Amino acid sequence: MADEQNERALESGIVTDFKDRMTYGSYLDLDRLLGAQHPVSVPEHHDEMLFIIQHQTTELWLKLVLRELQTARTRLAEDDLRAALKHIARIKHIQEVLTQQWSVLATLTPTEYAEFRGDLGNSSGFQSVQYRAVEFALGNKNERMLALFRDHPENLALLTTEFERPTLYDEFLRYVARQGLPVPASILERDVRLPYRETPELVPVLREVYENPKEHWELYEACEELVDVEDNFQFWRFRHLRTVTRTIGMKRGTGGSTGVDFLQRALSLTFFPELYTVRTEIGKDERIGL
Repeated sequence: MADEQNERALESGIVTDFKDRMTYGSYLDLDRLLGAQHPVSVPEHHDEMLFIIQHQTTELWLKLVLRELQTARTRLAEDDLRAALKHIARIKHIQEVLTQQWSVLATLTPTEYAEFRGDLGNSSGFQSVQYRAVEFALGNKNERMLALFRDHPENLALLTTEFERPTLYDEFLRYVARQGLPVPASILERDVRLPYRETPELVPVLREVYENPKEHWELYEACEELVDVEDNFQFWRFRHLRTVTRTIGMKRGTGGSTGVDFLQRALSLTFFPELYTVRTEIGKDERIGL
């Protein structure tokens, strides 16, 4: 039966005296977090708050993705594949949230965005150091990107660390080699500061995993988890592209990029190329009826 007063009683055991206790707000530092939105449009445009919060929450999720990527690589280096996959699974769920988040920003119409876009100056998501660090950690390294952060030593240090560290794929393939599969030496000894490029000699190794899943179940599962990560990242890139297209059309980005054209070209970048190439090879020698 519904409460006739439409009011829920405060239970006697609920703490109300916080004079000397940590609170929800103090634990999460909400005063600082909720006070970190500073619109620059004058007069302040209503929709600028949406724009700020969208990007701030994205940066918080990227911070967690980086943390999980760091730990996943450490676990792989320690030969603890199962623990690494737990962190990769978390990354996949975060990616889903990040992709869905674009639908909120897509409610910003071109007319509404035009009201405050000019106030943003040259600030742009293109300058997100955490996004670049995630790309580096997954294999899309680009030394020229370091120049974007030369005026911010902390950001430059973060990105340089990722630039010099083995990628998630590097650590996975090293793990595969330690399981006794013939991963090419050119991969195991490669300069990890370079963007990862496809090595055809790796494809037969992965084909062995895919065509004999019972013998290589954990590796088989791990390969599919990595494919999920790349697919999710591409979905995110595509959703970003479509949101920008519907909001600013073919205008240049505030950071100086060509905008939609630049984002379109990002869709051709790949993290784990052999995991896609091997799909063409699987079952290639089979003959119907034999």
